[in-house]
Amino acid sequence: MTLVIAHRGNSSVAPENTLPALASAGFAGADLIEIDVQVGRDGAGVVIHDDSVDRTTDASGPVNVLDTAEVARLDAGSWKDPAYSGAVVPMFAQVLEVLGRFPDLGLLLEFKGTWAEGPATDLMDALTASDVADRTIVQSFDIDTVRVLRALAPTVRCAGLARSGDAETIAICTDLGLMACNPHYRSVIEDPASVHRIHQAGLQTFPWTANEPADWAALVAAGVDGIITDRPDRLRGWLAAQP
Repeated sequence: MTLVIAHRGNSSVAPENTLPALASAGFAGADLIEIDVQVGRDGAGVVIHDDSVDRTTDASGPVNVLDTAEVARLDAGSWKDPAYSGAVVPMFAQVLEVLGRFPDLGLLLEFKGTWAEGPATDLMDALTASDVADRTIVQSFDIDTVRVLRALAPTVRCAGLARSGDAETIAICTDLGLMACNPHYRSVIEDPASVHRIHQAGLQTFPWTANEPADWAALVAAGVDGIITDRPDRLRGWLAAQP
C-alpha cells in the first residue's frame, strides 16, 4: 500500500502548516501529515517552513527572533484566502492537540536547519510524552540534527531527507540507523532503480513533493512506500481508482 502523506497539511486547500490544513488532511484520508518546525526565540517549536515569516504571514522578519506570544499574534491565513483570515502559526503543542482528534493520522515532522540539543530536547520530550510518538517519523536534511534526534529519542522513528537516493545518501541513512531515505520525487522518476537500492538497504522511501497523476503513477511503479503531496485528497482518490 502506498501511503498518502499530506505536505504541510492539505496545503492545496488550506494555508500550509496551519491548523486548518492539518485538520483538512485528516478529513481527506491522509495517512500522515508532513509539517516543518523551526526554533523560536524562547526555544519553542514554531510550525512554519521558511526561516522568516514574510511569505506566509502578515508580518516580516526571522522566526528565531519571535517568542511564543509574538508568533500567536501573526495572521497565517489571509495570504491564501480571506476565508482563512486569522489562522495562526501553530506551535508544536497545538499540532499534538490536533493529532489527538485523528488517532489514525501519523506525523512526518521535519526539523528545519540545525537544532541545538536544548530546544530539540524540549520538543522531543513533549512528543514522547504524548500518544503521538508511536505514529511519528522525525526527519531533517541536516545530518547533525538527525544525530541529535536519534540520541535524544532512539525509540522514535527517524528518516533522512535528500535530493536523491544515491549510494552515498543511502549509506549515510543506514549508518545513522534511520528507517527511511526520502529524496525528491523527480530523482526517483529519473532513476526508478534507486527505490530498489533503498529497499535493499533495509530502508523505506517517501519521495517529496509530487502533485500530478503522471508522477504518482511513475512513483507507484517504482515501488515507493509513500508519496508526499500537496494534494492528499486527490492522491487518495487516484490510488483508490487504480486496479
